Amino acid sequence: MLKFPRRKFLYMAAGAAALPAVSRIAQAQAYPTRPIRLLVGYSAGGPTDITARLIGQYISTSLGQPVIIDNRPGASSTIATQAAVNAATDGYTLILLGVWETINATLYSNLRYNFINDIAPVAGLIRYSNVMEVPSSLPAKTVSEFISYVRANPGKVNMASPGIGTSQHLSGELFNMMSGLKVPAVQYRGSGPALTDLIGGQVQVMFDAIPSSIAHIKGGKLRALE
Repeated sequence: MLKFPRRKFLYMAAGAAALPAVSRIAQAQAYPTRPIRLLVGYSAGGPTDITARLIGQYISTSLGQPVIIDNRPGASSTIATQAAVNAATDGYTLILLGVWETINATLYSNLRYNFINDIAPVAGLIRYSNVMEVPSSLPAKTVSEFISYVRANPGKVNMASPGIGTSQHLSGELFNMMSGLKVPAVQYRGSGPALTDLIGGQVQVMFDAIPSSIAHIKGGKLRALE
């Protein structure tokens, strides 16, 4: 799932220590000499968290230092991003970001950081798609059947979202626009708690990233719509 050369990644990861604000003495030291913190803007169990834990294990094994996953959910990941911006520029604080950070720049006018100027990219890691899914107890097996179900049950269908401005949230709103429906979005602090309520039937549909949903789909708790 992680399709980049090991040696290239190690070079890029080591480059995180050589940021402009680091002194020449610090640059000359071996990197890393202590644990690395990897910030995640969403709760445990979601696709971002799963990706962070996989890459954290890889970095730890490759560089010989623990990687501590630091979940800071809330405000569409801007809390975690602000923490990364405020951290010392010594290469020991990393953050896993995605398309939501670009979306945040268009949604929020009062961000206390400039994503382009304040964050230095290290490596591209993964690409994945979203899947439209429902609890296995819901009778719909296709998108067309789901649309018919919503129209036959007005006011009884809600859509789970891991946060305002996420690709999952926007996928759901795009579906509403294309289908002419008005399925309201219930906002959660990440895919983990959203999936829990989806499986339990508290919400009836979700557009989620494949990494966090695939096990539930294969296990029969959720159904991917065709």
